[in-house]
Amino acid sequence: MRALITLVVALAFVGGCGSDNEATSDGSTTNTTPVTECADVQAPEPREAETRDAPAAPLDPSKTYALTFDTTCGSFTVTLDQKLAPATAASLVALAYDGFFDNTIFHRVVPGFVIQGGDPTQTGAGGPGYSTVDKPPSDATYTKGTVAMAKSPDEAPGTSGSQFFVVTDDAAGAQLSPDYAIVGEVTAGIDTVERIDALGSGDGPPTKPVVISSVTVTAT
Repeated sequence: MRALITLVVALAFVGGCGSDNEATSDGSTTNTTPVTECADVQAPEPREAETRDAPAAPLDPSKTYALTFDTTCGSFTVTLDQKLAPATAASLVALAYDGFFDNTIFHRVVPGFVIQGGDPTQTGAGGPGYSTVDKPPSDATYTKGTVAMAKSPDEAPGTSGSQFFVVTDDAAGAQLSPDYAIVGEVTAGIDTVERIDALGSGDGPPTKPVVISSVTVTAT
């Protein structure tokens, strides 16, 4: 299983905020009704393990790439860091373009520590069938909103598949050793991350399913 260190932490409940519908430039409206709680949904069926090829080409270094995760608790955006994790960033973009994360769940939530997803098999051991390596610097820190990649204890530092985690507390993240590739940070929608974190109970699945419906890639 791709796992992180085990911590005993307190559960923090944080609400979200937002605004009403807003007009777009073409006169249509966009639903921006605030998401204040996670929807009650059924978890999708687990997918079979698969084997994919790692992307052969790097991302355009002149562009900034971001992934927007639409979930049943709202959406959040991760801006990728090509300097810290170029191979991992290219992998996540390729997987997102291919719909790899669509209809997957957050299979692990440790309240006040991390939320973890990216495993279509829902076992905690699944991935894309390949790995990349972006060894983090020895002074790497995992603060709230940091997005890094989960790995098994026997894998080399910075090894990544598809399973990612978002740190939800500065103090808890500070206890992580610099072994996990840092691929980016949450730059919008931290309230969504907090809502998912609030569903944690111990170290395992959240108290109700949290589904990633889609992941959208933007490059600017």
